[in-house]
Amino acid sequence: MSEGTRVAMVMATIGQRISGRNLTPGAKLPSLRQLAVTLKVSTSTVVEAYERLVAEGAIVSRPGSGFYVANQAAPFSLAEAGPKLDRAVDPFWVSRQSLEAGDGGLKPGCGWLPSSWFPEESIRRGLRTLSRAKSPVLADYGTPLGLPPLRQLIARRMAERGIEASPDQIMLTESGTQAIDLLCRFFLEPGDTVLVDDPCYFNFHALLRAHRAKIVGVPYTPSGPNIEAFSRTVSEHRPRLYITNSAIHNPTGAVLSPVTAHRVLKLADQFGLTIIEDDIFADFEHTAAPRLAAFDGLERVIHIGSFSKTLSASARCGFVAARPEWIEGLTDLKIATTFGGGRLNAELVLNVLSDGSYRKHVEALRSRLSQAMFEVSARLRSLGIVPWLEPQAGMFLWCRLPDDADAADVARAALERNIVLAPGNAFSLSQSAGNFMRFNVSQTLDPRIFEVLRLALPRGRG
Repeated sequence: MSEGTRVAMVMATIGQRISGRNLTPGAKLPSLRQLAVTLKVSTSTVVEAYERLVAEGAIVSRPGSGFYVANQAAPFSLAEAGPKLDRAVDPFWVSRQSLEAGDGGLKPGCGWLPSSWFPEESIRRGLRTLSRAKSPVLADYGTPLGLPPLRQLIARRMAERGIEASPDQIMLTESGTQAIDLLCRFFLEPGDTVLVDDPCYFNFHALLRAHRAKIVGVPYTPSGPNIEAFSRTVSEHRPRLYITNSAIHNPTGAVLSPVTAHRVLKLADQFGLTIIEDDIFADFEHTAAPRLAAFDGLERVIHIGSFSKTLSASARCGFVAARPEWIEGLTDLKIATTFGGGRLNAELVLNVLSDGSYRKHVEALRSRLSQAMFEVSARLRSLGIVPWLEPQAGMFLWCRLPDDADAADVARAALERNIVLAPGNAFSLSQSAGNFMRFNVSQTLDPRIFEVLRLALPRGRG
């Protein structure tokens, strides 16, 4: 390694510590000798790196005292806060590529339905109804808890899945992601530990890093988290929160078993663990799966959902259901961070959900997804890409690639042909899913996807 490279390495190390808030404004940097020993470089290399950082304004020198982080520290960087990953498996990579792909790109790695699969006519009818609404609907802030008739409707829908909650135990949010963000703000302090499934939805990782949480993972099985590993992990790390999907797991498509659910809740009670149950795929189910919130009665479990997967990803509206005292605190937090809710979106969602056509739309959607699941699974198997399990419902297939193929390499090759894939390690905290891939079957019906996969796999498999 050249001297210039070593200096750059030292500068990058200090820059990452500042960006990740391990070194805060005004904090004293390690001494020249201490950092040289830690990084196994010469003292002169550290001197040069510190002098360059002073010139850039990142740190300041105080003669006779040492070097300190400048008061104007660099903004917090989520990318720098996490482990150094190949950009193709970074939690932001799939999201950015999918969101920026445009109408012409193919997105088998994204997490939403094609726009043509949404109930467009119902949404248009809802918008026409809103256009004739009285001015407060079009112009005023929403109430802190959110639109009462929509909360009542959500309470009835939750009851169909065995979850009893009054409308006053439900608070509307702008999305499922915002619901989790508010809950993290409410429960966590920087450095608190949060338990996630491995694999899990990759944005859980990104969101928890934004809250400076320590993330630990537990292996996920076809019936839920590995309960022995779960028990060891909560005993050793004493996490504050556990974030999971109970119904249709993302990315695996697995369903939580009643036995595993009861054992998870028993451990949560034993170790004072609060559980956030993300249920945004509920309407994809043919038969209702066990819910932790139903077994628990919303004591330790907080239930969240949204309508972006079946109704519209553009009309953002989600919800949180929790015990009354937590809803009280979350309402104050919602006012502090967003003030009033998005009333217009809530009114639109209420209009569409109240339309008798929505249930028919969902029934047709389930059938369409089942057919897509069958077709895509068969075509992937012909390439040697084998599903980890055959999901009961939903849109995701979690698959192992053949011949120990590197999913990140396949994803990079596909991106050159304007196809966005979701490599497994984007979902895995332990980085143990390097030859797995998540496929959204609704977005994987174009024949070009399978041709690109065939060419990108080792030895042109297929």
